[in-house]
Amino acid sequence: MTALLLFFHLLGIVFWVGGMAFAHFCLRPALPLLAPPERLRLMHAVLTRFLNGVLAAALMTLASGLGIMVLAARAGAAMPWNWHAMAALGLVMIAVYAYVRLGPYARLARAVAAADWPAGAAALASVRKGVAVNLALGVLVVAIAVLGH
Repeated sequence: MTALLLFFHLLGIVFWVGGMAFAHFCLRPALPLLAPPERLRLMHAVLTRFLNGVLAAALMTLASGLGIMVLAARAGAAMPWNWHAMAALGLVMIAVYAYVRLGPYARLARAVAAADWPAGAAALASVRKGVAVNLALGVLVVAIAVLGH
């Protein structure tokens, strides 16, 4: 059971952190090839799909992580310090995700619907900052998981 939970846990992390890395280092630098209206429409469409996927990935990661911790506790195992650190950082990442989803992304969606390109650009810049923060936190979580033994 632990192996299955760990599989789902890692799958969620790979989707979330890998998706942010792709968006930040591959997609974002290519956006200037498009005119601002097309750029913002594309990013709105991409972010709609990605943020829905991240919601599923975050919930799956949270549930599987809790499941692993419960199984370890039932077996009488002590929780390593890095499990606590990963859990705390994961909760911070979920909070950053919620902020991006309910704040800047919602503003981006409204701006694209209204064809308000300056407001859309400002909202997208805020989304980018939130993604950068979460990407850094995600890399830190992976480092703690691998190096924290």
